[in-house]
Amino acid sequence: MKIVLITETFPPEVNGVAMTNQRLVRGLLAKGHEVVLVKPGKKKEAGEQESGWSVVPIFGVPIPNYQGLRFGLPRPGKLKGLLRRVQPSVVHVATEGPLGVSAMRAARKLGIPVTSTFHTNFQDYCADYGFPFLEKWAMRYLRWFHNSCVLTTVPDPGLIERLRTNGVKHLELLGRGADTALFAPSRRDEGLRREWGASPEDPVAIYVGRAAAEKNIPLALEAWQRARVKCPALKMVVVGDGPVRRKLAKRWPDVVFAGMRYDEDLARHYASADLFIFGSTSETFGNVVIEALSSGLVVLTYDYAAGHQFIDSGENGYLAPLDDREAFCGQTVELVEGRDDWSKIREEARSTAESYPWQNTIDRFEGMLVRAAQGGIPEEDSLSAAYATPTVGE
Repeated sequence: MKIVLITETFPPEVNGVAMTNQRLVRGLLAKGHEVVLVKPGKKKEAGEQESGWSVVPIFGVPIPNYQGLRFGLPRPGKLKGLLRRVQPSVVHVATEGPLGVSAMRAARKLGIPVTSTFHTNFQDYCADYGFPFLEKWAMRYLRWFHNSCVLTTVPDPGLIERLRTNGVKHLELLGRGADTALFAPSRRDEGLRREWGASPEDPVAIYVGRAAAEKNIPLALEAWQRARVKCPALKMVVVGDGPVRRKLAKRWPDVVFAGMRYDEDLARHYASADLFIFGSTSETFGNVVIEALSSGLVVLTYDYAAGHQFIDSGENGYLAPLDDREAFCGQTVELVEGRDDWSKIREEARSTAESYPWQNTIDRFEGMLVRAAQGGIPEEDSLSAAYATPTVGE
């Protein structure tokens, strides 16, 4: 097939959406498909990257408080011309911004099937950034957008049920995979641990992800602080960058803020820690959870999304009841006190990751695109109708 993929983010940017898009593109190329990637970028990025893969950059505007990230402006004329020239079997829209809307409308006018992915709970971010009154409008917009597509892939069964309750249709489960070659216990680096101030015997807790309000990093740091009362040698490392990093670093001077890390260096940071603490409640999946499992860490996260899918609490990791801060902190303390059990948990964590290779996800994604290309497009929806129609839970 010829596939046009529309996204606001792609490596070298580091986030779950970008990395997932890259995995899917590489997988489709390996299967012999042609992919045209449309994303915000500069003119010098245009053209063929490798056999079967080309990039079309669109002018973008910086996203406030997210250095290096941009959202593409709507370019209906350019996109319609591109689609006429490429004549793709299907257009897949990975992000729901102005660029994605423009591409979706252009494709539908040309009779090209459109698929999408629900990557991010933008409706939940409204409260995190001080605009809780916008949550309903965000959900209505997302419903309109995804209902305009042949199908929308969703990484978590629980999220599918939530979206269905809010009137989103054409939903199909598409999980994620583990890169067990990159994220592996063998990348543990005692030299890096010494840089963190940790001896071989000292336990190290780590958080990996964006330093943003919706990631609930203060909870992870609070849990670490409470556990450190029982184990003063416990170190804490935060990997990632974002709008709240400086504020957190100022408030928590004993924490190592390692900034953004990439590829093997990122894998080295994971594997050099022991305990992964992840208190976010806004994930659609949470790629970092399976990366931590693959790295052989003891993982503590909330019981939803990737945690719920992959962790059997007490066997290969640990789960706290969703959004129960006290239980999360208390369980962190218990884990640090019970470090004798960590060896078995870490082995089981790695074994779990090895059971979920990326290839299975790529195969399923390919099948979805094939069916979409053969199945046509849904009836026209209107944005005004989406705004006017009440739904359950609103």
